[in-house]
Amino acid sequence: MLGIFKKLFKPKNENSVAFRIEMAKHLSGRAIKYCSERDPETGTDIVIGKAGSLSIKDDEFIVLSSADIVFRCKITELRAWELMSNDGAMLTAPDLTKGGAERTIMVYYTYYRK
Repeated sequence: MLGIFKKLFKPKNENSVAFRIEMAKHLSGRAIKYCSERDPETGTDIVIGKAGSLSIKDDEFIVLSSADIVFRCKITELRAWELMSNDGAMLTAPDLTKGGAERTIMVYYTYYRK
C-alpha cells in the first residue's frame, strides 16, 4: 500500500535528498552513447568518454565511460536533471575522482528503438 503512495507522490523539491535519491535511481542502469564536459574558457563541449553506463554502487553514483570511471559522487550531493529532449541528462556534484572538485557533465543516452 505504501508503495502506491510513493509512486503517486514523488518528491518535487529538487534540493531535497529524497528527490536526489529518486533521480539517481531513475538514471541508474541507462546506457550512454557519450559524455562531455563544458570547457569554461572556450565554452565548447569536450567529449570525456564514449560508450558506457550510469550506475549506483553503495551510496555513490558512477558514470562509467570508455572503460573508466569519469565521474563519481555521493548520491545525496548529486544534482541531476534530464534534457528537455529526453536524450540525456546533466549531472552536477563534487566529483570524487577529481578530489572533490565541483563538476558538471552531460551524458547522452544510447537510443533504443522500442
